[in-house]
Amino acid sequence: MPSRSTSARGAIWLDLQAVEAWIDGYRVFDDLSLHLRCGEHTALLGPNGSGKSSLVKLISRSLYPVVRAGSHLKLFGSDTVNLWQLRQRLGLVASDLEARIPAGLIGRELLLAAFYGAISLGRDRHPSAEQIERCERLLQELELEDQADQPFGRLSDGQKRRFLLARALVHQPEVVVLDEPTNALDLKAKHHLLNQLRRLMATGTTLVIVTHQLDAIPPEMERVIGLRQGRVILDGHPDQVLADRPLSDLFDTPLRIVTASGYRQVLPG
Repeated sequence: MPSRSTSARGAIWLDLQAVEAWIDGYRVFDDLSLHLRCGEHTALLGPNGSGKSSLVKLISRSLYPVVRAGSHLKLFGSDTVNLWQLRQRLGLVASDLEARIPAGLIGRELLLAAFYGAISLGRDRHPSAEQIERCERLLQELELEDQADQPFGRLSDGQKRRFLLARALVHQPEVVVLDEPTNALDLKAKHHLLNQLRRLMATGTTLVIVTHQLDAIPPEMERVIGLRQGRVILDGHPDQVLADRPLSDLFDTPLRIVTASGYRQVLPG
């Protein structure tokens, strides 16, 4: 497996300065500035249409900002990112990838294909013994051994999401970004996935969770950023941000926050 660089804790891995970006003729960001640091688990929170998924597209390099003076987007210190090198350092779990996976693709192959930046292996790709061992270890760690040889289309939503997480981890990335990871999951699947994410955080992998659901934010989160209409309107420690007044302002509706076992739930205000 190729070696990769490792950033020091506290180093900026995402550096956005005065970013402007458009999708289908609509300006999603006008003057967005934001820094995310290695070792700082972060939740990006906001209502639908706030720009959360567009920010994920900027990070994955499927959306490019407008080139203008005083503006930049840097990943791990570079504004000229090689996509293959980026995959070694950044894992991504997003619904658009899930939609592109053929229903008949076997789960184990989905993981192995990640070493080639592909969805399936094809005839000309032959994983090494080390790569196979890495995938088998991930299947075990994420409790997917029994589903490894099943077609992707037959898996439950929770199992699919864990396969996407396992795929994002094949290169042992420094940072993993998850876009709405608990959407459409029932309570058991949601809690199972959140427990897996908490274990991952404990191993030193930096997690960024993009969501509009408070109960998808693990207690270990150290920073919460609130987006609305493409702008950062909240940024701070969860104890400060995940409170009645700030979240009522963010979602533009009266809210009351209750906490149990480190998790927060939202009720009408």
